[in-house]
Amino acid sequence: MDREARKRISQVPTVLALAGLTAAAWAGWLGWDQQRDVQADGSTTGPYEAWQVIGLGLTLLALVYWAASRAYVSAAVVGTTAGLAVAAYLDWSDDSSGLFVIGVGLVVIGSLVVTGLLSFLITSWKPSTGHNGTA
Repeated sequence: MDREARKRISQVPTVLALAGLTAAAWAGWLGWDQQRDVQADGSTTGPYEAWQVIGLGLTLLALVYWAASRAYVSAAVVGTTAGLAVAAYLDWSDDSSGLFVIGVGLVVIGSLVVTGLLSFLITSWKPSTGHNGTA
């Protein structure tokens, strides 16, 4: 088995851990809030508040940073995307219209793009140091 194949296989536990942590973060931030809010004019919002989505985003940013800074770029992208896809599917699948599948697809696409971009930026950023170790 070549070195590259061993590296990919060694990332499997990290992918699974990130997927589980991502799904748990979804459950912690968004999973408990299922009620839509009715406004005075009769329109509805929700079920999530902005602070919940921001909290989830910051939690996922920390997870992606942890993985990407340790050169687990594939794990950061695949694990986070898989966790979000599973969590969104489980949370939204009771929608009788079937349109939840489109939402889950958009979550997958958005997650792939954002985690891929973040992972690229994290791995390409290196602090520059001078000859004497000074910036």
